[in-house]
Amino acid sequence: MDDSLNALGSALSALEGQPLDVSLHATHIRLAKSLEGMPEEALSAMDMMTSFLAAGEDIWLALIQAKQEEVNLDTANGVEELLALYKRAEDDYLSIPILKRHAEFIVERFENYLEAEKPQELGELFSTEWTRQALTQVVDKGIWHLTQSHILWDQLRDWELEVLGRTPDAEKPQAVSHVEELLLARLRQPHANSEETAQAYSSFTTNYKPSEDYEALLVKASKIRGQAVKAFQRRETWETSLAQSSSSETFALYIAAERRAKTPDYSILSVLYERVIAESAKRRFNAEQGAEEALRAFWAGYCDTARILEPGNDVELAVFQRAVRSVPGSGEVWARYIRYLERAEEQGEASVQSISDIYDKALSNNLLQLDVEQLVPVLLARAGYDRRQFEGSADEDRFVTMVAGLEAGIELVHNASPTGDPRLRLEKYLATLYSNADMTDSAIEVWHTAAKHYKTSYNAWISYTDALIKAGQHEKARKAFADLHLKHLDWPEAIWEAWLAFEHMHGSVEQIDACGDKIEKAQFVVNTRRAKAAEKQAAQYAAENMASVPVAQAPVPEVTPAEAMDVDSGPRGTKRSAEEDQEEGRKKAKIEPKPTNLKRDRENSTVFVAELPAEVTEEELTTLFKDCGKVREIKITELSGAMVATVEFFERDNVPAALTKDKKRLRGQEVAVHLAWKSTLYVTNFPESADDAFVRELFGQYGVLFDVRWPSKKFKNTRRFCYVQYTTPTSAVKALELHGRELEPGLPLNVFVSNPERKKERTDQDANEREIYVAGLHKSVTKGDLEKLFKPYGGVKDVRLAADKDGHCKGFAFVEFEDEKSAQGALEANNQELKKRRIAVTLADSRVKSKNKDTESGLGRKADARSRSVRVRNLPAGTQEGLLQQAIEKIAKVNRVEVFNDLQEAVIELESAAESGKLLLRTEPVVFNGNTLKLSEESTDKAALKSEGLFVPRAAKPRAGLGHRNAPRSKNLPPPSKGKGQDDFRKMLG
Repeated sequence: MDDSLNALGSALSALEGQPLDVSLHATHIRLAKSLEGMPEEALSAMDMMTSFLAAGEDIWLALIQAKQEEVNLDTANGVEELLALYKRAEDDYLSIPILKRHAEFIVERFENYLEAEKPQELGELFSTEWTRQALTQVVDKGIWHLTQSHILWDQLRDWELEVLGRTPDAEKPQAVSHVEELLLARLRQPHANSEETAQAYSSFTTNYKPSEDYEALLVKASKIRGQAVKAFQRRETWETSLAQSSSSETFALYIAAERRAKTPDYSILSVLYERVIAESAKRRFNAEQGAEEALRAFWAGYCDTARILEPGNDVELAVFQRAVRSVPGSGEVWARYIRYLERAEEQGEASVQSISDIYDKALSNNLLQLDVEQLVPVLLARAGYDRRQFEGSADEDRFVTMVAGLEAGIELVHNASPTGDPRLRLEKYLATLYSNADMTDSAIEVWHTAAKHYKTSYNAWISYTDALIKAGQHEKARKAFADLHLKHLDWPEAIWEAWLAFEHMHGSVEQIDACGDKIEKAQFVVNTRRAKAAEKQAAQYAAENMASVPVAQAPVPEVTPAEAMDVDSGPRGTKRSAEEDQEEGRKKAKIEPKPTNLKRDRENSTVFVAELPAEVTEEELTTLFKDCGKVREIKITELSGAMVATVEFFERDNVPAALTKDKKRLRGQEVAVHLAWKSTLYVTNFPESADDAFVRELFGQYGVLFDVRWPSKKFKNTRRFCYVQYTTPTSAVKALELHGRELEPGLPLNVFVSNPERKKERTDQDANEREIYVAGLHKSVTKGDLEKLFKPYGGVKDVRLAADKDGHCKGFAFVEFEDEKSAQGALEANNQELKKRRIAVTLADSRVKSKNKDTESGLGRKADARSRSVRVRNLPAGTQEGLLQQAIEKIAKVNRVEVFNDLQEAVIELESAAESGKLLLRTEPVVFNGNTLKLSEESTDKAALKSEGLFVPRAAKPRAGLGHRNAPRSKNLPPPSKGKGQDDFRKMLG
């Protein structure tokens, strides 16, 4: 008890300094609950959290229960206290349980006073009209929850029908009309149990409407209901997906689909945001990684939706007020709030708080100062407001205030982080203001100060020299370039190129030549420094890759880098080369001062493009980057409501030019362009059970994931690695701390920054040369016997023993070695005796399989493979084979998957006909990435039969050997006799 009390005291002390820290409140509540016999401490801890932050339903339900037991519900004050608590709870997050309990409380008190005399001081409280209004308000808060709104609405319907039953005959027509309108209004709304609502309307008409009107009324109701049913059916797939997994990704895709609709429905969109926000808040309270970032992103998207669809100023204001209570550390939400208030001010709308109040409140909580990326948007929003105020009045005092605010903001950024803001957004804003005001010297001084602070930033120095050149101060610019060219900058090439361009424009012949000579010397210095750094990094990588050897002792062998690997990354045709099966973690780097020419250098030839317009297209991005170099691939993804893209070039030399597109405009919106280098991780040695969701959850705690790429398993089913791609290199570096973590005992995770220059060619080309085929085995032979027999020839990587249903050897096996030399040596075991039988040992050829050999099904291999295969249609575009296999393996056991993205189809070979039947006979729809898959038997699919299926082995080569029908015949033997025809029989009969 003493330890718990001490811990509780420490939590309270921490909360005094950080009252907006959700994790501290969660700890405080957990510790308070652990104190036996002190329930008031837990309630006090919960109440403390609700006074600072939005709280979830578990906390509010406990407080409501305590309040209901505490107050006297026969007094107006007691009822009003409880109702006020319900309102506070419902303002934080959407909760069907809280709304349900609120509705039950209203109905219960109403019915209580039907039997007992109501205290006079309650007045109109719990009268029929008051109850109807209160109950309707509660139900309306959750009425657009497509799958759970009936929990609330059914209470309202049942209460109305009970009231109708007690209504005097004189007042009945009006009451009937009211209930009828209630039922018809519900039929107009899309919801999951529309059929039950229709049945309720049918019963109502039977009981309260003339019988001769019954058919006409039902026809009318059916027409009204038809549109709502169609609206729900369009969303049913998404709701099914959410029922299976209420992940942030599923919600984000659902929301994106709703926002892309021709006429987006704010009622449905708002409740979708409410649902995912409540779910994300619950995960944040439980300290799940990435939940805070997801919660911020969804609130920002909710605010944007309210702005775009214009539900009304009061509604929009309420969204912002709730958002900043939920995520007070989100600069993006505060910035949107400031811009909303500015719009409201322009429209003459009265506001409770001024922009200055909100700005001060945002900075006063000291949460934004913890993250520059959250701080800068708020500072820019305030600067934008000040600028527009100045332009509207031309008041010099406003200009001074605006400049002072920006300078104070720059100081805040410098204090918030040692690295500050690499994008120099505030400096750009302030320098532009000075330039527009013809205060050139002040603009130059802004960049000079920034360059001195960000000593290694090419961006700051380029901006400074540009300002000097525009001001005609060429000698100062030349001196700055000369001083800079040997400095340790993050991108010295940009400075050299700018200097040379400057001399070509403004210098003499001698100055151009002198500039070129100095740049050449600087290049030598920089290349030497980079070579040393690369050598050090390569040694570190090679050491880390030798998992069984301590890092400090690991040698660094040199190998020649070759072609980079391609993992499922996008659409492809029906033909594809054999995929790679060697793991990146085993590759060693050859140290070279210059990068190797790679067939595909994905990581080093790609830039990320963020802050994109919602409807951006590949064509627009291609146009934006067309003058930077030839674009290989563009991939656009929506992450938590924000559009992000990767642009991959054929040459890494195109990247510097692409970075100059930062702050360019698409559809009037500035985009952000930054390097994708070192933002991709190679991950391996995770548990067999790990799937895409597991990897995304594990790595999502370190930053926003752009993509997870999985290998296909159709050539090797045991492959266990993937590529995790973040939107920033910083996140990738943070995630390296997972390297070596044991997710299962004895299974340390391997996490490396992916580097194409370190990769060997990954194909299955030499697999057969490292594998032998062993035949003539006794049925009692085990894998251990074969490992013992072949271990003297070299490292045995795997033994695959063909066994019958009882586990006995079928007479043959495949043995895979670590290298080709060992496999060649193992051929000496040919004709050796093992368990009193002579064995045959040859090199394996996985392509040579008997065409007509019987299988356990009694069919040939072609027919057997087809009988176990299922054709899948309606695949999402760009489906990864690895991800599809993961999804199907949760239903049935899979041998292999082949995807045809050009047809949006796949063929899945199951482990057995029984597994195939399990998949085909599944009653629930199979939903993959939002698409409901269409399944059919491959053996009955006409198109499949015509093409002979997907998994048909290649024709076997003729084997030499005694008794084989295709064996070559001796030249001395007579040719085989031909079959007898009708003429032969005629001769026999004379």
